[in-house]
Amino acid sequence: MTDEPLSRKEIEDRLRELPGWSLGDDRIARTYRLGTHFAATALVVHVAGIQEELNHHSELTLGYNTVALTVNTHSAGSVVTALDLELARRIEEIAPGHGAS
Repeated sequence: MTDEPLSRKEIEDRLRELPGWSLGDDRIARTYRLGTHFAATALVVHVAGIQEELNHHSELTLGYNTVALTVNTHSAGSVVTALDLELARRIEEIAPGHGAS
């Protein structure tokens, strides 16, 4: 997967497939709400595993029953790349299994 910067239009087009994700300040972001703190923590652990697999890491914030993520590619100049969108897509696949909305 390339770490070439994507155009704003490319990002916006791809975000249409990722409900809840938004673009701002050269990064994409999403906040998930979960039923309990334990469920939120479990989601964080699962996301951490995906990030290790991709060798690509987001800024991740655990709240009482929320998980907030922001991501961009530092090696590409802290802009959004296809790798960021792949991470978001992978997170979207597993979030419902944790009860995230």
